[in-house]
Amino acid sequence: MTDMNGIYVGGRWRQGASTIENRNPSDLTDVIGQFGQASAADLDEALIVARKAQAEWWAAGVQKRHDVLMAIGTELMARSAEIGRLLSREEGKPLAEGTGEVYRAGQFFTYFAAEVLRLHGDLAESVRPGIEIDVRREPVGTVAIISPWNFPVATPAWKIAPALAFGNAVVWKPANATPASAVALTEIISRQDIPVGLFNLVTGPGAEVGQRLVESTAVDAISFTGSVPVGRGVAASAISTMPKLQMEMGSKNPFLVMDDADLDLAVAHVTNAAFGGTGQKCTAASRVIVHERIHDVFVERLVASAQGLRVGHALEDGTQIGPVVSQSQLDKNLEYIRIGQEEGAELLCGGQRLERPTDGFYMAPAVFAGTSNDMRINREEMFAPVTCVIKAGGYEEALSVANDSEFGLTAGIMTRSLARASHFRANMRAGCVMVNLPTAGTDYHVPFGGRGASSYGPREQGSYAAEFYTTVKTAYVAAGAPE
Repeated sequence: MTDMNGIYVGGRWRQGASTIENRNPSDLTDVIGQFGQASAADLDEALIVARKAQAEWWAAGVQKRHDVLMAIGTELMARSAEIGRLLSREEGKPLAEGTGEVYRAGQFFTYFAAEVLRLHGDLAESVRPGIEIDVRREPVGTVAIISPWNFPVATPAWKIAPALAFGNAVVWKPANATPASAVALTEIISRQDIPVGLFNLVTGPGAEVGQRLVESTAVDAISFTGSVPVGRGVAASAISTMPKLQMEMGSKNPFLVMDDADLDLAVAHVTNAAFGGTGQKCTAASRVIVHERIHDVFVERLVASAQGLRVGHALEDGTQIGPVVSQSQLDKNLEYIRIGQEEGAELLCGGQRLERPTDGFYMAPAVFAGTSNDMRINREEMFAPVTCVIKAGGYEEALSVANDSEFGLTAGIMTRSLARASHFRANMRAGCVMVNLPTAGTDYHVPFGGRGASSYGPREQGSYAAEFYTTVKTAYVAAGAPE
């Protein structure tokens, strides 16, 4: 990591104005490395070189873009075990999840390699004689990408891949909590046959590097994933220069469990959705709305399932729940446990810091019962291994509670009723709706995003990504006069 330490600008790695220390949240004695922090000058240079490189990249043609993206994706998949181990070491998710994330990141690149060749225009007849019309998509220009720490390879991959596929240049600011994963992805991209300056990595604090990036007049589009407060700040700062905006933000995802559900499957899916990735997913099920007829037995089984999860070092065999990412995140989680109890919720299990053979940020998965939808623990995104059970008198009440939120990312229902499932799909106000599946878990070739405070701007992933990463040009051409 000495030569590749977190800043890659103008086709070369460089030292930063300062460094940050990166430690393993599973074992605080394990120092992963020192990573550079970009200066204002580094960022300004990145934006200058990106614009020149973008024109060269677009002119290189579709075959070149296809080949580069395919090479990146193929290498990510081939090295998923190696890079996944690094990812789990610095972020804290179990090794199987880290490996799977890197493999999925590779699939994003290979998918968009194929999309390069699928980008077709349209021909139209003019209402005026002798005029031809063609409509085509062109790159939006220089794209600023701001990504979070919870999916440090997959989230940037599903932004970087379409940006490059559609001919754009990229300036990427990752989260400071996971710099090693950012360096690993950048190292692969840096070895490709691309114009110097096309892809740039600028690590640094959001209040400085991120703020300067979103305010820059050299940025044509901003793709952001993070919290609602930060997202609103990004939008407010960027509006003066009017770039395209795409933002994926918070969530408070509901999971309905109806009285006709397969209880064993429901408990398994809720456990997966609520506690997978230590609950540090925007798609996590943090509100479980349960029909009163099965409420007590379901809660009993859910508590037993949560208590049976093995919490431990992310790299150890058998670990199902790793540590949370940082001390500050753990402090926030424990504060929400206190808030929930003060609000009158019943803490049935978990919620405490755990001691393990290695010093890390371990927390027992928590289940609250006796909660109402007006409690803060059911209104605010916690990003924690905590889920809250709400009792509902029937399907209609459960759906009403589910929709009573400023968020609308994912939502799920467990039911054997086709009528209920169909009604839920049509009337649940969420961007992604799951029937008899966990709320977490989406495919890479279809659109992803939400409604309300969860998302702003065009969808991510799949063919819908073209709406954000390209701009549409309509050309009118007068046919030549016959000779």
